[in-house]
Amino acid sequence: MKYITWIKNHSLKHKNIINKLSHLSDDEIIEYFDFDNMVKKEPNFCPLYKENKKCHDIKKLNCYLCACPLFRLNKTKSYCKIDSKYGSSKKGKDGFIHQNCSNCTIPHKIPYIKKNFSKDWSFLMKDVIVYNYNNNL
Repeated sequence: MKYITWIKNHSLKHKNIINKLSHLSDDEIIEYFDFDNMVKKEPNFCPLYKENKKCHDIKKLNCYLCACPLFRLNKTKSYCKIDSKYGSSKKGKDGFIHQNCSNCTIPHKIPYIKKNFSKDWSFLMKDVIVYNYNNNL
């Protein structure tokens, strides 16, 4: 699946959950996205939930920002906007430079989520693709 397709599909899943939770406060919505709660109540939100597996090995994982709004993608590479010391990159066989964010937990912690909160996940992700969506992502 191309990354832009994943973003569009995930945005719809996120929006459906937010619509269901519209009666809750922002803090309650953020808490709802706690990994343990999401595994039980939203098993189709993430393929890892079926295995009760976390994408990052942290005790209190929050899935509100399932993808990081600091991730950037252009025609030749993906990278971290803040060049996090926890990230790394590797050039693939295709020549594309791939960002590895697996050691970075910034977007999965509640203080970061609260600081950057929006009920519109696609708004939070608006800067991820740094060129026209019609390209081959």
